[in-house]
Amino acid sequence: MRKLLVLLVALIAVTVATSGVGQAKPTGAAKLAAPTSAQLACGKTRTIGVAAPITGGAASLGGQQLKWAQYFVSRYNKSHKTKFKIVTGDTQLPDTAVALQVAERFSSNSKILGVVGPAGSQEVVVSSAPFKSAQLGYVSGSATRTSLTTDGVRRGRFFRVVPNDDQQGPRVADWIRNQIKASRVVIIDGQDTYSQGLSDKVGELLKAAGLTVSRESVNPNTTSDFSSLVARVPSNTQVVYMPWQLAPKAQLFGTQLRAAGKTATLFGSDGLFDPDNFKIPGSILSFFPIDLKSKVINAYKAGPGGGQSDLFGLPSYVAADVVTRAIDKACKNGSATRLEVRRLINLTNIPKAESLLGFQIKFVQKLDFPLGRGDMQKPADFGIYRVNDSGAYVRVS
Repeated sequence: MRKLLVLLVALIAVTVATSGVGQAKPTGAAKLAAPTSAQLACGKTRTIGVAAPITGGAASLGGQQLKWAQYFVSRYNKSHKTKFKIVTGDTQLPDTAVALQVAERFSSNSKILGVVGPAGSQEVVVSSAPFKSAQLGYVSGSATRTSLTTDGVRRGRFFRVVPNDDQQGPRVADWIRNQIKASRVVIIDGQDTYSQGLSDKVGELLKAAGLTVSRESVNPNTTSDFSSLVARVPSNTQVVYMPWQLAPKAQLFGTQLRAAGKTATLFGSDGLFDPDNFKIPGSILSFFPIDLKSKVINAYKAGPGGGQSDLFGLPSYVAADVVTRAIDKACKNGSATRLEVRRLINLTNIPKAESLLGFQIKFVQKLDFPLGRGDMQKPADFGIYRVNDSGAYVRVS
């Protein structure tokens, strides 16, 4: 038996020795991790990726997200010895092929330790494989499709700082039923996954409650005259729910609806929360319980916003905050792995008082939690806002 043991040990030693033939000896960080989770020297300047549709049909939204992420980094860099820089990836939504290319480019860039975005749910889906292969964690400020965190495909890598469709939808449906007390509703989706997801959820809930619900569909990006759509809205409609993402187009639709003598209450989602561009009096919007008088928001409006609040992009500021906090913690010893960053993203806890979104940023820890890992541990209750006669947004719930 002893001879056999000695022989086995010798055999193992030979195997280990010969496995390294023709390869350089691993040194330093290379001893600690596989290539996809390699230790990266942090230095005084750390790098994050921002994936957003900076050009293309959704450029008005992606531009907001990029500017808010850049605004966070600029404020951070002014108050810290370490610095962050952004590598941008223009995903050109709705072209998911470009989003995939961005994900592959970010994944192969060893300097990138974490990602803000992607923006659209469909972009998150196509980016999943490259980010998984590269161990990258990514935090979206706008991808709300519920299944992104419940199907298990992106668990431990994908996170979002906004509530999902199954959280916003019930809040909207409840307000339409119990506050407006409507019985006849028209839902108009914007022909994108964000809009269709919310439209499906709200329609399902309203129909189950016995309301009369009809569905229309339009692409606001390519439509400059909504008169034919307005004509299809019955005159006795009490609420038109339109979870779009282009406020100027919603303003145009609302103006044409009123010009046709139709008085239905317009109900928009968080994608239309834009006090600068959507001002139809009497309209209702669901959005995060933010403080519209926030010094940070007003400073952004006076600075990079150029007079615009760009509130759709605001969650990307918070997403950048999450990613940079995790990287800073991972880099305490001078180097970090993408895996460490992902784990620390998951452990992020931004108190309500420090969050521009008006609620605590803390992710689900238990894998069996109904919302799935990547969602908020305590889902935010959406605020409800009404546009008054002067076009100002007033929080009513």
